[in-house]
Amino acid sequence: MANGVNRVFLVGNLGRDPEIQSFENGVKKASFSLATTEGYRKEGERTEHTEWHNVVLWRGLAEVAEKWLKKGSTVCIEGKIRKREYEDKEKQKRFIYEIVADNMTMLGGGPRRDNVPDDTTGNSSDIVPDAPAGADDLPF
Repeated sequence: MANGVNRVFLVGNLGRDPEIQSFENGVKKASFSLATTEGYRKEGERTEHTEWHNVVLWRGLAEVAEKWLKKGSTVCIEGKIRKREYEDKEKQKRFIYEIVADNMTMLGGGPRRDNVPDDTTGNSSDIVPDAPAGADDLPF
């Protein structure tokens, strides 16, 4: 059986401020929605389509997100798609797809907090795919 590749590269804008969780062992988790927009022509008119992605950052990347990112920030995310299962209030099984990032580059567009350099990058090579509570080089 062949090995597969699960890699995702997204460039977009945060749809909300990162939500930060801190665990007893000192590990931090940041989660936020990321909008990616594609433009195309349909019947001669310019049209855009926006997709929303759930993004999760752990440890060092979560700390960078907590300190520097807010709604509207532009970032490049590299990571893996993960499917997570949970039970809702009515005891129904639900699924959510998330991008678990292992690399993030903050880009110049969108709102930023004060004093953040344009080339700030974060890399979290110590991510553990089975981190608490359901948790894990750019070509251009």
